Amino acid sequence: MIIQMKRKTIARDISWLSFNARVLQEAADPSVPLRERIKFLGIFSNNLDEFFRVRVATLKRMTEVGKKNMHMEIAPGKILDEIQQIVLEQQAEFNRIWEALHRELEKEKIYLITEKALNKEQQKFVLSYFEEEVRSNTIPLMIESITHFPYLREKSIYLGVVLSRKDATLKRKYSIVEIPAKANGRFIQLPSPPGEHHIILLEDVIRFNLKSIYSYFGYDRYASWVFKVTKDAEIDMDSDISTTLIQKIEKGVKNRRKGKPVRFVFDKQMDAGLLDYLIRKLNLSRKDSLIPGGRIHNFRHFMDFPDVFEKRGHRKRPFVHPLLKGAQRVTDVVQQTDVMLNFPYHSFHSIIDLLREAAIDPDVTVIKITAYRLASNSKVVNALINAVRNGKQVTVMLELRARFDEEANLEWKERLEIEGVKVLISIPDMKVHAKACLIKKRVNNHTIHYGFISTGNLNEKTATVYGDHCLLTADRHIMADVNRIFNYLEKPKEGIQFLKSCKTIIPCPTDLRKELLKLISREIKNAKEKKPAAIILKMNSLSDETLIEKLYEAARSGVEIKLIIRGIFCMYSENAKFIKPVKAVSIIDEYLEHARVFIFHNNGSEKVFISSADWMVRNLDHRVEATCPVFDENIKKVLKNILEIQLSDNVKARILDNELSNRYVRDRKHKKIRSQLEIYNYLHQKSNAIPGLPSFVDTEPTIIGEAPAV
Repeated sequence: MIIQMKRKTIARDISWLSFNARVLQEAADPSVPLRERIKFLGIFSNNLDEFFRVRVATLKRMTEVGKKNMHMEIAPGKILDEIQQIVLEQQAEFNRIWEALHRELEKEKIYLITEKALNKEQQKFVLSYFEEEVRSNTIPLMIESITHFPYLREKSIYLGVVLSRKDATLKRKYSIVEIPAKANGRFIQLPSPPGEHHIILLEDVIRFNLKSIYSYFGYDRYASWVFKVTKDAEIDMDSDISTTLIQKIEKGVKNRRKGKPVRFVFDKQMDAGLLDYLIRKLNLSRKDSLIPGGRIHNFRHFMDFPDVFEKRGHRKRPFVHPLLKGAQRVTDVVQQTDVMLNFPYHSFHSIIDLLREAAIDPDVTVIKITAYRLASNSKVVNALINAVRNGKQVTVMLELRARFDEEANLEWKERLEIEGVKVLISIPDMKVHAKACLIKKRVNNHTIHYGFISTGNLNEKTATVYGDHCLLTADRHIMADVNRIFNYLEKPKEGIQFLKSCKTIIPCPTDLRKELLKLISREIKNAKEKKPAAIILKMNSLSDETLIEKLYEAARSGVEIKLIIRGIFCMYSENAKFIKPVKAVSIIDEYLEHARVFIFHNNGSEKVFISSADWMVRNLDHRVEATCPVFDENIKKVLKNILEIQLSDNVKARILDNELSNRYVRDRKHKKIRSQLEIYNYLHQKSNAIPGLPSFVDTEPTIIGEAPAV
């Protein structure tokens, strides 16, 4: 249900909840393998946690100070009320799906055993496991005896325990126990009958041992319920000029523990007295986000559910790009022709190979790279460190304010600097979100520049599940602008002119907004002159009201608009004044669609761009982003074909309509097209081109392979 008002756009936060509902749809889809459906429940839960930590927390702050954001047409308090209603409805749907999946697990002879259903052998195992592995990590807190209510970790779950005696000789007491899932894992596999898998959750191991934990206090009855708290995760950056940015971020990360609670999720069967006590002590009220749920919480852990399933097909393995397959060195190919890597279909190892080659190439003198989110054991970092050890000048722009990666990036900063890497850190009031690499090579007294521009993070782990594009190039115009971007990053106070002087790459925050307005205006002009006019856009989020209004104008002028938006979509796609209906879809499937691609018809001379920027105020006006044109005609065709396949998806695509219905696209007249499968087949077919023919020569896409039934 949308707030019914005469509005230009859909409220951003309501649209985001609609996106998370699409994630929940995947968990409900019987064609998705059972393990993946459970994982989607975990993704949904993790997404919602972050939504409350960031967006709901921000809205609550605005409500407290009576502030209305200039980009919001609805008061924050009204949006919070709408959020609460939607979240409760989604929680009910989540519980229904989990109950159904629970039954499916039992059909597969996979059983989640509670502490009350253990057989004698399992009871003995649980007692032993608790004593050997869990007891030392378990500290009960008698909360009524503590002057100040204890700090609760927001990523943890807790057991709220009521202690009593059957003979009522002792007054009831309340206690809480943190579940040490980080130390012990959430799932423990029990001794099981042949052909079966019995699994117990860590909180139920603790429940079974409550008598042992509280034996000192003389009680003989123990009732317990799970709850968790979500807190405001915003990092407040004070204006103290005596502290460095690093110190402010370190302080902000530590202060997150003091964040105000923004959501309290609890077992709806919880003892009423205990519930009231916890709400009071957490300074919450019945008006706050109090979410009653089932027995299990923190479903994000279910993304790591034990792999006890029968093997029924495997995720397709990434393959080497055809231009790089068989090449002795990636560097040699890139210096001859542009190469577009399309993740997760193409292997990310080619990026690692490029960096490793640069690290040992005696002619390479400089490597500069941006880093937003890195893998935990980053091969990118290892290659850069190796380059330093080989005498190269290595510069890494490390964004310390990448949300929820602040601590990891602080650690990377320390390690890189120890090795001799020059580390650039965040620019005040500006996040660096561009994904770029510049490599300088000196040959015969001549400097050659090559590297890459990407839509995604330099993270080999997420590159196996995130859909992104990465252009490897030695184009002198593109690389000259990459060099200008790094000049700005190295001298941000006086170097804004470096961004403004870019001639090929369109950077944020200086130029992208006005350039996009020009490109859309050109399509409007062509439409009015009865010339072909079309725009195809793919991105994660579309919420910028200025650009949305321009797209409305284009639709009213007869421009054909096709949109592929994964997440936030604030534009109304249906309007009687649109000459041509706007086609807007969202694809949620095995891979996370993360790429940004912009295509403008331009009267037949198509302009094609890849970008790190979504169409949001934060990206366009408050981040350093890079939008790069694609010049190679074959790469243009491949990108357009990939988008056309996605626009033809009638299995995993949902219609983005004004009602936020998330209806699936269904086309019973044609074969089923599951775009991620078809893109894999399309690119793999090109990778296995007929010997003797140039493998980079493009053909029209051939849709092969039937998608699973739905």
